[in-house]
Amino acid sequence: MVWIEQFRVSQMVLFHRFCFVLKVRTQLIAGFALMFSCFSGEGLYASGYDTMYEQPPINYSGSDPSGPVADLQRKLDEGGLQFDRSNEKEFLLALLDHFEIPVESQVLVFSQTSHQNSRIRPRTPRAVYFNDNIYLGWVQGGVVEIADVSPTQGLMFYTLDHRDPDRKMKFERTATCLDCHAGSRVGNMPGMMVRSVYPSDTGQPILRQGSFVTSHASPLNERWGGWYVTGTHGDALHMGNVIADETEQGATLDTKLGANVTDLSNYFDTRPYLTDSSDIVALMVLEHQCEMQNVLSRAGNYTRLAMYRQKKLREELGEPPTDELVGSSLTVTKSQVEKVLQYLLFSDEIMLPDDGINGRETFQKGFQRNAKRDTEGRSLKDFQLKHRLFKYRCSYMIYSTAFDDLPATLKQMVYVRLLEVLDGEDTSPEFAHLSSFEKEAIKEILLATKNDLPAEWRESSANQ
Repeated sequence: MVWIEQFRVSQMVLFHRFCFVLKVRTQLIAGFALMFSCFSGEGLYASGYDTMYEQPPINYSGSDPSGPVADLQRKLDEGGLQFDRSNEKEFLLALLDHFEIPVESQVLVFSQTSHQNSRIRPRTPRAVYFNDNIYLGWVQGGVVEIADVSPTQGLMFYTLDHRDPDRKMKFERTATCLDCHAGSRVGNMPGMMVRSVYPSDTGQPILRQGSFVTSHASPLNERWGGWYVTGTHGDALHMGNVIADETEQGATLDTKLGANVTDLSNYFDTRPYLTDSSDIVALMVLEHQCEMQNVLSRAGNYTRLAMYRQKKLREELGEPPTDELVGSSLTVTKSQVEKVLQYLLFSDEIMLPDDGINGRETFQKGFQRNAKRDTEGRSLKDFQLKHRLFKYRCSYMIYSTAFDDLPATLKQMVYVRLLEVLDGEDTSPEFAHLSSFEKEAIKEILLATKNDLPAEWRESSANQ
């Protein structure tokens, strides 16, 4: 649009005049120029600024981490907590129990898409466990991999070599994780992903055939290549449970062979694992959650960066400080608000197969143990599973630490926009999938279970 281009040009002209007069430091010049070059924030990477999370105020690698893993490490260092490591299976159970991660969340991936590839095969898949805030990976005989959320830095990645009982337990942060977990597949920001590949008989991805990073928007026929999947899904087909055949024309999968599998004992020995399943519902929840986690993490970090650069620019110009976002910083944050809102409300979720999906009730009960319910017993963790994943399409991740730790200004703006949608003031096509009944139910659940809602929410409810 012409007016946007004119605005950008005028801002850049003013910016360079300021730099010339005030001789702004080199780092600020680069940072501000990049900020003015793009309204959404993601355009920073188009200019080659591909490690913005290492810059102030995020300082990803240079700051002391905080979060559940850092808290556990402090307790271990102080000697107030110990784990019995003589039995690997018992140790894993104890670690999951400490982090309140349900055993029933187990999903299994046999593609070699981890830094422990030498231990991963179709006969020895990697197990992944998760709750709303923490992700834990385990491979037979290998180290434990954990990701959690830091309040001001987003997702943090650790490894724990627990195999020597005489060695002090130490969670290590390593840049190796970021090779995949901070690349283009996750928006060039530390993040989670569920990756679907064409796996060879060794588990090695056939890379020339490509791969998919999946979310609740992905069609079933692109999901779970290199994963085991237990559960039923009617006539619909996915890529799980099967090995790809590589030909001169590319890789092929006989997806019918992997459909509606309920027993994995024919694929590998399930006894070393904590359960014998890799539940289809758990996989779909994980896919939704990982991308929601990424959206929240990116929004928080882009907003923190915008606020920091606005503050520094005002200091250089001798202007008084303000917590109010203005100019390009406000535009960046508004863009992130819309991304959060649309994913939070499942705007691009696919329809489930005609017969729906069915997994084990054990996962669903484990997942819902911490569900926040209103006086009618309703929760954002209630499943639907016939046409869509959840009954009420507002993500339960609104209760997560990733959401709660968003910058206050950003979170306030998300709440304002969410109320506009739920009250029917916003009739944009992105939210047309939500009926008035569902909107009202979501609003009532949040009013009963979310304590930090702005006063406007209570006022809106009282006026209806």
